[in-house]
Amino acid sequence: MILSGRGVTAVLGPTNTGKTHYAIERMVAHETGVIGLPLRLLAREVYTRLVDKVGPHNVALVTGEEKITPHMARYSVCTVEAMPRETRASFVAIDEMQLAGDLERGHIFTDRVLHLRGRDETLLLGAATMKPILEQLLPGIAVVERPRLSQLFYSGSKKITRLPQRTAIVAFSADEVYAIAELIRRQRGGAAVVLGALSPRTRNAQVALYQEGDVEYLVATDAIGMGLNLDVDHVAFAQDRKFDGYQFRNLNPAELAQIAGRAGRHLRDGTFGVTGRVDPFDDELVKRIETHQFDPVRVLQWRTTRFDYSSLSALRHSLDAPPPISGLTRALPAVDQQALEHLSRYPDVRDLATTPERVEKLWEACALPDYRRIAPAQHADLISTLYADLIKRGAVNEDFMADQVRRADRTDGEIDTLSARIAQIRT
Repeated sequence: MILSGRGVTAVLGPTNTGKTHYAIERMVAHETGVIGLPLRLLAREVYTRLVDKVGPHNVALVTGEEKITPHMARYSVCTVEAMPRETRASFVAIDEMQLAGDLERGHIFTDRVLHLRGRDETLLLGAATMKPILEQLLPGIAVVERPRLSQLFYSGSKKITRLPQRTAIVAFSADEVYAIAELIRRQRGGAAVVLGALSPRTRNAQVALYQEGDVEYLVATDAIGMGLNLDVDHVAFAQDRKFDGYQFRNLNPAELAQIAGRAGRHLRDGTFGVTGRVDPFDDELVKRIETHQFDPVRVLQWRTTRFDYSSLSALRHSLDAPPPISGLTRALPAVDQQALEHLSRYPDVRDLATTPERVEKLWEACALPDYRRIAPAQHADLISTLYADLIKRGAVNEDFMADQVRRADRTDGEIDTLSARIAQIRT
């Protein structure tokens, strides 16, 4: 597997360096283009900016939850997971590609970074920590480093009720986000809430509420760290530990900086600090965030894309293939692979998955995201039901779907219960 970086440009730097803006400008200079982004909310923002430039009939939006696909669209805005595996587009860009090192989603970013190319131009946008590994994996790549347009300063610890206006408060669980928003609503008059579990329409409305100045505070998960253009003057960490799909852990300095860097836009300086029960940051951590000095990414997460559909066991075996070159490490089993392991033990699934076409269909069904974060066996049960319908009927049973929606279509209960129902609806 010999890879080349010829024709590929990496645009690297911290937050607020104009990387995404640059990619949009380059994209519209080409006849056709595809851009991949790490979040649905960011994809929606870039889609809106492109529509303003070239008109709605020229731009498609493809994410896990929204599809807007005009017949002759020249440009596609996607989440990285929803990007095509191959394209004839003149231009391709992948944003926040340092997520190729992420335990949960990294293997998808790695695949796009290594293999998806525009006919005439390919841009990889992300943190400067990616420079050594990109130069190792993609010899001949052109690297452009961009400095931050404004400065970032640490302002210590403040009570939630004493935070300045135009503050984004960051927490890593829905419960904590809602609890902080409620406290601010009672004490300071209102807050917008942004987290992944909200529907696209609700998320967009919440961002607009903050951007238009109807409320002065934004309470969000680390989703805001991924390139959203928000008028934030101060970022306050109400939590500094998160669940990464495998374990609860402290955020590393680069992750903290990615989020803190949302403070200050363009030439306006920003501040960051802590609030609630989070201990003040030590001097070394503060210095690293303020000066953007972080350890380089040493390996990218990788998983094979050469699936063997000849049988269930062959598919499982192909997923265990080792990385073909150094600089890559085999990703931990993702949700789809965990589901496949469970389903391969179900006699009724084994009885159905008897041809390469049916094995491939099972693997496609396993791609259903586990928005509900339930036990893998429960998630596998749902996939099993859907798969049986797809094989026996050619489509999912509408009565089954209606029943699932009906169970979730209630507004009584505590925040935990409502959050679980929203996750059920997303699935």
